[in-house]
Amino acid sequence: MTHILAISSSPNPATSHSKKLIDTFIACWAPEDETLQVTHRDIGTQPPVHLDADTINAFYSPSENLTDQQLTLTSYSNDIIAEVEAADIIVIGAPMHNFGIPSALKAWIDHLARVGKTFIYTENGPKGLLTNKQVVVLGARGGNYSETSHLKSMDQQTPFLKTALGFVGLSEIHFIYAEGMASDQDGMETAKRAVDMLVHSLTAKQAA
Repeated sequence: MTHILAISSSPNPATSHSKKLIDTFIACWAPEDETLQVTHRDIGTQPPVHLDADTINAFYSPSENLTDQQLTLTSYSNDIIAEVEAADIIVIGAPMHNFGIPSALKAWIDHLARVGKTFIYTENGPKGLLTNKQVVVLGARGGNYSETSHLKSMDQQTPFLKTALGFVGLSEIHFIYAEGMASDQDGMETAKRAVDMLVHSLTAKQAA
């Protein structure tokens, strides 16, 4: 059985291209795995709260000493960490907002990165604990920020997600973007084909 955690971060799910790519990924995977389990979390329309001083203090307090208020403040973080731990594949829909990721997705990552829970400090530096999982980032951008584009240097999505997710151990990341959506709807079809190819590659590895 494969467990997919699907995270949508678009505030406009009805018209979201990244949400459509998530649906495409699941639709391509389902025929390959009759026991597929999917957990959905929509942080675009139900965004996590941004971290404040009280929440950060609760994160760094011993669990046995947490007050009722601190237990409430850490409950969202505990829930999303449990979802990631239970998943084999994390599929993240990430539209480009001002050259980076949506603020809701940044807040989700802030709740995910917890010392002692998703990473630890060692004598060799930080070590991520969320290992042996595949991450698929499915994005949509108004412009073309691909490797061959002169706008490539303005892409802040890819390097941030590689760094932030890799920090907690999610280092096996596949990026697929629908490029140039403001002027060229062909970018969506190209991305869907790439999703189909990636699903076939991942399922073949599982079967091997």
